[in-house]
Amino acid sequence: MKKVALIHTGFALVEILTKLFEKIIPQAELIHIVDDSLLREVLDKGKVTKPVIKRMIFYYRAAEEYRVDAIFNVCSSVGEVADIAREIIDTPVVKIDEKMAEDAVARATNIGVAATLKTTLDPTCRLLEKKAAEIGKKIVIEKTLCLGAFEELISGNSKKHDEIVLKGVKDLARDVEVVVFAQGSMDRLKENLEKNLADKVLVSPESGVIAVREVIGL
Repeated sequence: MKKVALIHTGFALVEILTKLFEKIIPQAELIHIVDDSLLREVLDKGKVTKPVIKRMIFYYRAAEEYRVDAIFNVCSSVGEVADIAREIIDTPVVKIDEKMAEDAVARATNIGVAATLKTTLDPTCRLLEKKAAEIGKKIVIEKTLCLGAFEELISGNSKKHDEIVLKGVKDLARDVEVVVFAQGSMDRLKENLEKNLADKVLVSPESGVIAVREVIGL
């Protein structure tokens, strides 16, 4: 049986990703490593700090000791730490949003990015630019930060969170070819979009799991 370690900075996607793996890679054994202090520190400092990088590298190395077949980096705010990990460990590291970014630059030149956290918005834009550069393509990125949505979510008002994000996405979608949801936790909102808008929106959890399946050869 193939083993996959998932590195989380919070609990938001543990259940969602477990179900997606059961659907897409049912034969995979999952190991969830969750440290919700990581995202709190990133949000507090407004960036990925050296202590966050050190702790995450520790988790990557621990996952490798479990002899997993792949490591899945779940949080886009710390996605660039995965690039560092790829240089120092032998186990394949898959970023949840990498395939989504590749799909976005393959489909479009004018790309919208929606996020509820600036700490996720900027790394997602850099990832898109990197993927576009890899295929020699110039892209234009339009950014929308859905202010107040994250605060509503953590206070328990998911309905208000959804309203803020959906409004931001609808406004953004008027001016771009595709819209990228910068956070995996925004994935569930896609089902609330009208079909013509939903067709323009790219989300990361499912495509990320598909990327893991490709890496481990199932």
